[in-house]
Amino acid sequence: MWKTDFTRRDVLKGATALAATTVFAEPLRAQAPAPSAITPALIEAAKKEGKVAFYTAMDLQFAQQLAKAFEEKFPGISVRVERSGAERVFQRIAQEYAANIHAVDVVNTADQAHCIVWKRNGWLAPYLPEEVAQHYDKGYYDPDGLHITTRILISPIAYNTNLVKEEEAPKSFRDLLDPKWAGKLVKAHPAYSGTIMNATYQIARDLGWDYFEKLAKQRVMQVQSATDTPKKISLGERAVMVDGAGYLVIRYKEQGQPVEIVYPEEGVPLATGPSAIFKAAPNPNAARLFQNWMHSREGQQMIVDIACQYSAHKQTVEKPGVRPLSQLKLMKEEPEVIEKSADAIKKRYAEIFRV
Repeated sequence: MWKTDFTRRDVLKGATALAATTVFAEPLRAQAPAPSAITPALIEAAKKEGKVAFYTAMDLQFAQQLAKAFEEKFPGISVRVERSGAERVFQRIAQEYAANIHAVDVVNTADQAHCIVWKRNGWLAPYLPEEVAQHYDKGYYDPDGLHITTRILISPIAYNTNLVKEEEAPKSFRDLLDPKWAGKLVKAHPAYSGTIMNATYQIARDLGWDYFEKLAKQRVMQVQSATDTPKKISLGERAVMVDGAGYLVIRYKEQGQPVEIVYPEEGVPLATGPSAIFKAAPNPNAARLFQNWMHSREGQQMIVDIACQYSAHKQTVEKPGVRPLSQLKLMKEEPEVIEKSADAIKKRYAEIFRV
């Protein structure tokens, strides 16, 4: 059902061939750029280009809100949002570059492993916004300035409060193996979503792949995106989500929908979502302006206030009612492992759940 056209091995093969015939191949290390402010000269150069192509794994509604805020801040520059799951964004860029198509200016993914590949290929342009250098811990941006953590995502359990009483709600991933949840669970697929790729890997690493073998016997509904599982429980199509976009559960709850988050006892899966500018961006100045603004306090406060996600910008103010990241037991993110084993994870998952 979620068979992909390109495996990561295909992507790497194509990238290797492309690097041999284009100017994009270069050593892994590059000189770190000096921090850059938003200047009148940058704004003027961006306005001459007039547009920016933004490929993103953000949910579409928020991505469009972010784009609109940028367009209002900088009249004369339009943002074309191309939204899909992170794995599909990764495959699309690989296909475009293999065909010598350079359409993307700025990308945001939910999987740090993608940036490992793009950096190795020499496809990314160094650019370090001033506020990132000033207000982000160094672990949240590439030392060569090639990518920056735009949003910090968690993938908790959640449930429909009309279908599940609080005292009966699961408290852990292991609780989902209880026979009472058979036919009542929904889970997203790692072949589509970067958030779910990370969540699936982290759960399998910490609980063992035999956990998923047992979970598969629970007749779990399979959906694509991390944004799909919150929708299924909010609509009452399933009682409990195994994983998915925690921020959407928070947003739905704010809107009065019958949903509630559970931070599993084993730990909450974590995915940091970086953004990067491509070296062959058709609108490089607009790309820099958008990347700079998106990681400013203004852009990052939108990540907190509207998207209900976490920001690495130290000047952002946490949203009331959202449990701070520092108060959560988090699973460990390992993008280097994901980069090497993503195809194996997808294959094993598909075999277990027969999807």
